[in-house]
Amino acid sequence: MSKVALRQGYWSYDYPEYPSLIRGGHNVYQVVIGNEKVEAQSRGVDVLVALNEETVEQHLEKVNKGGVVLAEEGVKLQKKAGVEFITVPFSQIAVEVGKNPVMKNTVALGASCYLLGLDLKVLKGILKEIYGRKGELIVKENHLVAEAGFKYIPKNFLQIKNHSISASKGYKKGKRIVVSGNEAVALGAIKAGCKFFPAYPMTPASSVMHFMAAQERNYDIVMKHTEDEICAINMAVGGNYAGVRSMTGTSGGGFALMTEALGMAALSETPVVIVESQRAGPSTGMPTWTGQGDLRFVAHASQDDFLRVVLAPGDMEECFYHTFQAFNLADKYQIPVLILIDKLLSESRQAIERFQEKGLKIERGYLWREQKPSTSLRTSRKGKFLRYQLTKDGVSPRAFPGEKGAMHVATSYEHDETGYSSEDIRMRNAMMEKRMKKLPALKKELPKAKLFGSKDAEITVVSWGSCKGPILEALKMLPDGKVNFLQISTMIPFLAEDVAGYLKKAKKIVVVEANQSGQLHGLIREHCLIKADKEILQYDGRPFYAEDLVKAFSG
Repeated sequence: MSKVALRQGYWSYDYPEYPSLIRGGHNVYQVVIGNEKVEAQSRGVDVLVALNEETVEQHLEKVNKGGVVLAEEGVKLQKKAGVEFITVPFSQIAVEVGKNPVMKNTVALGASCYLLGLDLKVLKGILKEIYGRKGELIVKENHLVAEAGFKYIPKNFLQIKNHSISASKGYKKGKRIVVSGNEAVALGAIKAGCKFFPAYPMTPASSVMHFMAAQERNYDIVMKHTEDEICAINMAVGGNYAGVRSMTGTSGGGFALMTEALGMAALSETPVVIVESQRAGPSTGMPTWTGQGDLRFVAHASQDDFLRVVLAPGDMEECFYHTFQAFNLADKYQIPVLILIDKLLSESRQAIERFQEKGLKIERGYLWREQKPSTSLRTSRKGKFLRYQLTKDGVSPRAFPGEKGAMHVATSYEHDETGYSSEDIRMRNAMMEKRMKKLPALKKELPKAKLFGSKDAEITVVSWGSCKGPILEALKMLPDGKVNFLQISTMIPFLAEDVAGYLKKAKKIVVVEANQSGQLHGLIREHCLIKADKEILQYDGRPFYAEDLVKAFSG
């Protein structure tokens, strides 16, 4: 449906909900279509497609006045003022026309396209793309049932008019794509030159793994399905140590198993990129629902102090660009970099402009093999390569296994400049200080906070991650100058001066986040010594809705 809308010049955003059951349960998929860019899911719907009675029971209240309920024939319907009810024999049409009852969803898709004024030819073209690999017969059957569903409405319900809207102006074919957050992360990694992706599947991060696996032959990638998350991160660290850009992905429970290796990467100054897609927890929690409760966890995972970067993209574009940047930061500063997203962002799909690849430059940092022959490197008395040389900026020369003249030791132990284990007081202090010397230069490269809306707004909303979409949609519904939005994308290291510069000018501060303890608010209070006037917190596993935020901002 999103692709049909996209190819007719519309914008779209779609959002799935499903229980963490291997079989059964109530599944919902919402598609929002508009003639302006759509940033988030919607509380209300204009067309409700109900394949069973449970759908009507749970979602009838969400149907807007003037909307339509499109239900399977035989489903018990309820009355609601201002709502049209249409019954279509989805299953019967699927069997009679397509010879297969499983095609009833394609019948419903055809009927929905008629109600929305979307082109049947475009739908058929997309069905051919999707099912073409299964053969011409399957494509033909899907075409027939889609057309039957499309024609059933005007033939049997003359009073029904479609709900078509005007397509956005300036649309050019091929300039927009429909992409999920996980797909955007994977694309950013591929663009950054990622060639190794070891991972163990864990919802909602699994589709990053699936996408990388599907692209193995197209981009010379190795996707390794490991036996567990411990193996995954150790392989990713090993891949980077060998010189191959590597990334792994997981959710909170899997990242809990990765924390020891995270510290090893930090101490051995081996770059690694990790995508952590949050779900409601703790423990197994609610595997298929969203939340933002892992911020403090990823900020402090593993023992002692060490540099790490935690980036929290807020939309599909940022998933792509922040992931690309993550690889450069990891290599240049020889540190772990985490991409912190959540189920809402991971699995929702949005129509966006194609990514701008021009100007994206891969930066590998201080590689020993790329230095000029005249470059001198101080050696120890035994003439050994100083992998952890004490430099002014804290960044030491990085060499890969097998390079002539660059043999060294890399372990999980504190060490001297050569990499050999050391418990000397002066060396311990020197190494800790060396690693932390990278911070000033690192901070200059990190994404700064962004302000959306009027600078003189009555309320400044502060948030992060996937809350961005619902907040931007809420701003569209509010009077100009009422609310502005400060988005924070760099969570760790926290850019206190940058954030405080905005908040000190704010008239009233409201923090919005999807956790119980106000974890971003805690960082703001800790680093900026500024307390918000109000917190809007949600931790039921469901996303924020713009309609609810409008009421909360107005209250």
